[in-house]
Amino acid sequence: MAAGTDTLISEYVPYTPAAPLRPYVALFSGYREAGVAPALHRGLPSPYLTVIFTLDDPLVMAAHPRPDQAPGTFQTLIGGLHSSPALIAHDGRQSGIQLAVTPLGARALLDMPASELAHIDVHGTEVLGSLAGHIQDGLRTIPDWPSRFAFLEAVLAQRLGAAAAPAGIGAEIGYAWQRLLDSGGTVSVAELAAETGWSDRHLRGRFRAETGLGPKEAARVIRFDQTRRRLDRRGAAGRPLDLAGLASSAGYFDQAHMDREFRQLAGCPPTTWLAEG
Repeated sequence: MAAGTDTLISEYVPYTPAAPLRPYVALFSGYREAGVAPALHRGLPSPYLTVIFTLDDPLVMAAHPRPDQAPGTFQTLIGGLHSSPALIAHDGRQSGIQLAVTPLGARALLDMPASELAHIDVHGTEVLGSLAGHIQDGLRTIPDWPSRFAFLEAVLAQRLGAAAAPAGIGAEIGYAWQRLLDSGGTVSVAELAAETGWSDRHLRGRFRAETGLGPKEAARVIRFDQTRRRLDRRGAAGRPLDLAGLASSAGYFDQAHMDREFRQLAGCPPTTWLAEG
């Protein structure tokens, strides 16, 4: 059947993993679209690494966060933390399961620090080896979302259990990361350094070595991610956007500051991003 002529399907199913997995994976997202108009979507910066197992057609990356990485297609994809948008193309069909992996999960599930994947996307087999294909093949044989999520949980739990102890990221870096999340990206590097007992320079170096982002850059990404999610909820509910109020409550200097951050991190202003969704 020609692209765009399928029966209309539009599914998005979020799932929070069981408690033992949550320090490593914050969310599973199942998605399937067919019969829709071809589109180009923005892959936005967030506080999570991205792992995608496609179910039908491969994932087409029209542009990666790092400009010098060539476009390509992926059956499975693993992407690191980044501070500029990616572009994903589809011809009217797309389906898969996306995992939001924490920096702690990078070490525990991917067996590497998140910094090794920062700003790039790689094929799942480059990190997970044959396990990437095993997971994808298993997911493709399962007919419904709950069963797919259960299968994925079981495989990931087994991978965690296979290690004597999941690799950690260090108490100070773990604390600094969680503090940034809890503050919505508004806590300063000076405050983080004081609270960890490290110098600013040492904190910046260790933080970047583990996550691939400096603490100030991570704060920008976290603040942006939480802001755009609040904006999305307002738009979906038909509420006034109140961009000036949103900017103030999110810790931006003013609406112009928020607009600049959206242009840099999303590639467009807030209202354009919302209209594209």
